Amino acid sequence: MSTQQLAMRGLIKGLVQGVFFRMETQQQALQRQLTGWVRNTSTGHVEVLICGDEANVGSMIEWLHQGPALAKVSAVELARINNPELDDFQIVS
Repeated sequence: MSTQQLAMRGLIKGLVQGVFFRMETQQQALQRQLTGWVRNTSTGHVEVLICGDEANVGSMIEWLHQGPALAKVSAVELARINNPELDDFQIVS
């Protein structure tokens, strides 16, 4: 199992607002011991920053492609960034 740290930031597109996407993302991230944040954008997307163990980040990315039950994800666009070394995972505005 890899212990390399990874940070990814980007957008989740589709029907992702008004379907508990941020709350579910936070819960999923905390279950995977990830740090970062999630927020709605003014363009109707959800933006995320996820940081942690490479395997857990990979698992989280898989979940982001599906999202919560009411979501209809059409695209996940993430890019690797330098790890900001955050302490928790928050819903931000």
